[in-house]
Amino acid sequence: MTQITSQAYQIAKARYAEMGIDTEKVLEQMQNFHLSLHCWQADDVHGFEVQAGALSGGIQSTGNYPGAARNIDELRADILKAKSLIPGSHRLNLHEIYGDFKGKVVDRDEVTVEYFQSWIDWGREHGMLLDFNSSSFSHPKSGSLTLANPDPSIRNFWIEHTKRCREISNAIGQAQNDPCLMNLWIHDGCKDVSVNHALYRNLLKDSLDRIFEDEQPMMKDAIEGKVFGIGLESFTVGSHDFYTAYAAKYDKILTIDTGHYHPTESPADKVSAVLPFLKELMLHVSRPIRWDSDHVTIMDDQTQELFSEIVRADALDRVHYGLDFFDGSINRIGAYVIGSRSAQKCMLRALLEPRELIAGYELAGEGYKVLALMEEAKAMPWQAVYDEYCERNGVPVGASFIAAVEAYEKEVTSKR
Repeated sequence: MTQITSQAYQIAKARYAEMGIDTEKVLEQMQNFHLSLHCWQADDVHGFEVQAGALSGGIQSTGNYPGAARNIDELRADILKAKSLIPGSHRLNLHEIYGDFKGKVVDRDEVTVEYFQSWIDWGREHGMLLDFNSSSFSHPKSGSLTLANPDPSIRNFWIEHTKRCREISNAIGQAQNDPCLMNLWIHDGCKDVSVNHALYRNLLKDSLDRIFEDEQPMMKDAIEGKVFGIGLESFTVGSHDFYTAYAAKYDKILTIDTGHYHPTESPADKVSAVLPFLKELMLHVSRPIRWDSDHVTIMDDQTQELFSEIVRADALDRVHYGLDFFDGSINRIGAYVIGSRSAQKCMLRALLEPRELIAGYELAGEGYKVLALMEEAKAMPWQAVYDEYCERNGVPVGASFIAAVEAYEKEVTSKR
C-alpha cells in the first residue's frame, strides 16, 4: 500500500500545484488540526456515577449494539483503540459524570478535581490533552429546569455543580499546561405552552453571571444553545439567540452544535456571522437526521460547508473542534473512527480548495469561473492526500482500518 499511496500522492500533489495549492503545506496544517474526541461515544452517555439513572434531559442514545464500555478501564481502552486508527494527535472531551469515583457516591455539587486526577495522569501518559463539560442531565434534580429553575434550592445546586466543573477544568488546564475548554449546555425548557419565557431566561442569565464570577485562567468557557430537546419541544431557555448575545457581551466562546438547528438552517453560515463579534468558536460536530439524533459524522454537504467556511474566514486558530455523536446501533469503535476521519477529510478538502483563485474571480464578477472551479475542486484527488496523511501518521490507509476494528471486537468488546 505504501508504494501505491506514494505514487497516488505525487500525482495529486502535481494536480493541486497546477491550481496553486501546496499539498505539503496542507499536510503540515493537518498536523495542527486536533479533534476533541468525546468520551461518551464508547458507553452511550452512561458515565460512572454510582447512583446513575437512565439517560434523560432531552437527549437520547438509540441502539443496543453489544460491547459498550461498562467501566472506566474499558472506556479508556476503547478510546485508545480508536485513537490508534485516527491520524494526527487529538484531545479527549470528558463529561463530569465520567469521573473516577471508585465506587463512592459523589453528588454533582460535591465533585472536585480529585475524581479526575487519574484522567489527568492518563492523558499525560497517552499524549491527550483534556477538555470538559458540566453535566445537568440524568439526575434526580434535573427535571425540566436546572440553571433556570425558579426553585432556589434546585438552581443553587446546579450553580454549585457548574462552578465546581469550572474549578476542575482550571485544574486540568494547569496540570496539562494548556487551557481546558469547558462547554456548558443545559436542557432547560418546556414540553408545552409556557408564559414564563422571560422569567426563565432572566434566571438563567443570573445563574451564568454567578457561575462566571470567579476567574479561572487555565480554562476557557463555551456556551451551547439548542432548538429543543425530547420532551421539551415547545420552548428552550438557552436558545441560540440567548447564548449568542451572552457570548458577545461577556466574551465567552459560542458552541455551534451541528445538530442543534432547524433543518433548513446552515450551521456553516453562523461562522462568518458571529466571528466579527467573538474571539473564538467551539464546534460540536454530529449528523442530525429528522431531529438532533447525533448520528455519526460523515462527509455530507453540511459538514463540508462548515469546515470550508472556517478556512475561508481564515479562522483556523479561532475554532475548537469537538465531536458529539453517540450512536449505540453500530460498532462504537468503528463509529469513532468513521466520524473522526470524516471530519478530518472535510477539513482537508477545505484546505485544498483554491479559494484565493476562486475569490478573485468572484470579486471580478466572473461568476461562471467561480462555479466551474468549485465543481472541479470536488473531483480533485483529495483522497490521495488524505491517504498520505494516514501513511505519515502510521495509521491504516483507506478502508483497511475495518480489519483492526473487527479484530478488537472479536478479542475485546464481544466478550463484555
